[in-house]
Amino acid sequence: MSAFFATCPKGLEYLLRDELVALGAADVREALAGAHFSGTLETAYRACLWSRLASRILMPLAEFDAATDDDLYRGVQSIDWSTHLASHATLAVDSVTSQSKLTHSQFIAQRVKDAIVDQFRQRDGSRPGVDTDEPDVRINLRLRRDRATVSLDLAGAPLHRRGWREVQGEAPLKENLAAAMLLRARWPEIYAEGGALLDPMCGSGTLLVEGAWMAADVAPGLHREYYGFLGWAQHDIALWRSVLDEARQRAEAGLSTLRSCFFGSDADPRMVQTAKRNAQEAGVAGFLTLDKHDVTHVAPPPGFNRGLVITNPPYGERLGERNEMPRLYRAIGEALRERFAGWRAAVLAGDAELGHAIPLRAEKKYALYNGALETVLLVFELHAREDVQREAKPLSEGAQMLRNRLEKNLRHLRKRLERENIHCWRAYDQDMPEYAAAIDVYSHAGGPLYLHIQEYRAPADIPPETARHRLREIVRVAGEVLGVPRERIGLKTRERGKGGSKYGQFDQRGEFVEVAEGGLRFRVNLTDYLDTGLFIDHRLVRAKVRELAEGRRVLNLFAYTATASVYAAAGGARDTTSVDLSATYLDWASRNLSLNGFTGTKHRLMQADALTFLEQDKEHYGLIYVDPPTFSNSKRAEDFDVQRDHVKLLLACAERLTADGVIVFSNNFRKFKLDHEALNDRFMVEDWSAPSIPFDFTRRADIHGCWLLRLHPQESPWNSSVNHVRKQGKR
Repeated sequence: MSAFFATCPKGLEYLLRDELVALGAADVREALAGAHFSGTLETAYRACLWSRLASRILMPLAEFDAATDDDLYRGVQSIDWSTHLASHATLAVDSVTSQSKLTHSQFIAQRVKDAIVDQFRQRDGSRPGVDTDEPDVRINLRLRRDRATVSLDLAGAPLHRRGWREVQGEAPLKENLAAAMLLRARWPEIYAEGGALLDPMCGSGTLLVEGAWMAADVAPGLHREYYGFLGWAQHDIALWRSVLDEARQRAEAGLSTLRSCFFGSDADPRMVQTAKRNAQEAGVAGFLTLDKHDVTHVAPPPGFNRGLVITNPPYGERLGERNEMPRLYRAIGEALRERFAGWRAAVLAGDAELGHAIPLRAEKKYALYNGALETVLLVFELHAREDVQREAKPLSEGAQMLRNRLEKNLRHLRKRLERENIHCWRAYDQDMPEYAAAIDVYSHAGGPLYLHIQEYRAPADIPPETARHRLREIVRVAGEVLGVPRERIGLKTRERGKGGSKYGQFDQRGEFVEVAEGGLRFRVNLTDYLDTGLFIDHRLVRAKVRELAEGRRVLNLFAYTATASVYAAAGGARDTTSVDLSATYLDWASRNLSLNGFTGTKHRLMQADALTFLEQDKEHYGLIYVDPPTFSNSKRAEDFDVQRDHVKLLLACAERLTADGVIVFSNNFRKFKLDHEALNDRFMVEDWSAPSIPFDFTRRADIHGCWLLRLHPQESPWNSSVNHVRKQGKR
């Protein structure tokens, strides 16, 4: 068994993980823009041939520290390259670097090439050549935080290049993104049920060809003539031929039974001809019907009363003018609503604003990347207008009381929410013990409401079925009172097990919603994680951070999605540094910062353990925000317990604090007790817990604690270490 890494566009990680499992890979786990997996050489061959979502399949050869070009050179030379390529073979090197001392990717690639070539020259005087197009071996070098990973690129060229595209349009859709759209819209299920596939703005035909190959069980890499492993010294030709032969047999069988249920159209006759040529090259032209007409004239094909309408309209970036786009998206939505009752539809919108122009309510939303551009895939279930909604059952007495309570809460909160321009708030918090849940509202100015409902642990004497029934009543009542449809409600339920009550498996939709708080914009996810990305009980804590940040350097430890860093930047911070162990959260943090216009070197994102960072960092900060988890047992850092370790953490922060600086320390451990005795020698401590609780959290005033810590006047960043040693000795 060997280790591999499959790369993919951001937003496809969970789909890729499931695909690799289906292909027989072991130990599969998603990562940012890819997935790790283990398997045999046959597993890797199958991934290259059959993955509809991956961009490349990498096989790591070595990992080492490379803070200098000499370190890099020696690390690459430690690999025996004669086991991977012959001296007369050709090679190419791709490199990428981030957060490292070596910053020039072209220089890095050149240094890697030199190390390999020199090894051959030193051995027998010969040397491999360079071929940047189709080398015998393509090498991938990834340098992150001065740590290098050298891998073989078994794909050799991006896997989205299927080999059938003869001509492409002005703004082509990559084939792996097209496959992701089809999978998110559940095209395989629709085809199995007898449905059709229709793209009313088909361009070069990418979605139709991918849909046909998916339905016919054609391996996406079957038409490729080049792979990165074909010239590799360890390539198993017999094994590859057997994998390839199996794929050919499956394709032949699938195409022999494929239905002619693929329909496309485009307003540009040149694009219609391009799509026809591409379909011919892909071997599916006989199954496609392609016509020239405008999207507003699209209609269900004869003989089909159900199917999937899927399309990738222009975004107004390169095609057309931006101010014309909302009109186009509205027209698409109106055509779908009027003519496609009983169908499903999926539209890849350029952004959320364009998506809102479609006069339909999306059942699902997925964040996907079309190249570097973040887009949103909207999936709709199209119902006939005359469909009569099922008459809802009368509410139980308890549910009616819940409704009354929630309506009372809204009357009590609404004026203040409007006056203070608050868009994310708590509407209900176990006000009635038998309905044990918290209901949080998320939105942005003028946008739709979203709900996040979190179930609390039910008393042991409440039967599980009763608790489940009450939770269903909470969801119904909350949706009705607040006017929020079920698809915009994120629900977190608790499951009983041997370990007690705990939250069950979360969805992994990759759906993000943009919300507003304090005049700023943030991305939240209501389904995939225990928390949404925005702790709304910390609204006033973040406001305090903004108030204190002006002119200061700001350090945000346990930064999570860096909402506090965004507030600090908005408050006029000189710069911000956000530290977190999770690459996923740091990517989320980066998007939050850029969403508000805070980009560049003034806003650092550091993947590190907080205590380790404090030990190694040499900078001083005028404001340090510390909001640690109650407990953490990450594999990449020592176990952390906020009650046990908060003194050590805060004293370490003191070493990085300017003489006039402030530490804002908060946490959500209900039983937490600040160790004043251990901290008073070093700090002046102000308990700011009560002022930090928002008015919509008064029922749960202990939801978090907050303290402001300042160094005693005699402390300074130059004598603090001496003072600390002296005072620890006194105690």
